[in-house]
Amino acid sequence: MSAAQDPMIRLEGITKTYDMGLTQVHALRGVTLEIAANEYVAIMGPSGSGKSTLMNIIGCLDVPTEGLYRLSGQLASDMDDDELARVRNQEIGFVFQTFHLLPRSDALRNVELPLVYGGLVGRERHERAMAALEAVGLGDRVHHRPNELSGGQRQRVAIARALSNHPSIILADEPTGALDSRTGEEIMELFTRLHEGGNTIILVTHEEHIAHYAHRVVRVLDGQIERDDQRVAAGAQA
Repeated sequence: MSAAQDPMIRLEGITKTYDMGLTQVHALRGVTLEIAANEYVAIMGPSGSGKSTLMNIIGCLDVPTEGLYRLSGQLASDMDDDELARVRNQEIGFVFQTFHLLPRSDALRNVELPLVYGGLVGRERHERAMAALEAVGLGDRVHHRPNELSGGQRQRVAIARALSNHPSIILADEPTGALDSRTGEEIMELFTRLHEGGNTIILVTHEEHIAHYAHRVVRVLDGQIERDDQRVAAGAQA
């Protein structure tokens, strides 16, 4: 990244404190971090390290107690509720460990949901959802409900949903945690292709072999960044 090019994501002195009755939990303690467009970053740390809190702030799902967060140069604290909702719907795609699919809706309907919230109607919504499902290899499963799909297929539906609004950033929180190792590798290979296609990928994981797919590994411990390493991705080592 050149000196003249602003990072897509810039966190400056981010703290996050939760009040738990008479106790305060310091989830993040002065985190400063920059992520450029089209980076592939893994955020690693043990349970309770603050990595998921960090992802929630990056995804505008939570706000810091102190510090500044700039997304594409704009202060998140300056955005009103409508602007934050637009960012979450159109600029960031979310992928979760437990898929978060509607059980009574087929794959197509699940992928269409962000497009419904975004105001897209009719044929364009249908075509965009179909294209997203085809991009993850599920063009022949569009009318299957989640209980008719394998775990890997359900995660592919979740990824297609994240892709449906053509976001620039994909945030994935333990995306292989509910999958067997072989299916997990297939999902990670899909993330590699998405990164090669231009997406910024931010992956939260506690598993070293999953983090190895990323080009950069940020290690979080006790709410602080312990290490920030550039590395060669697993796909590049093959």
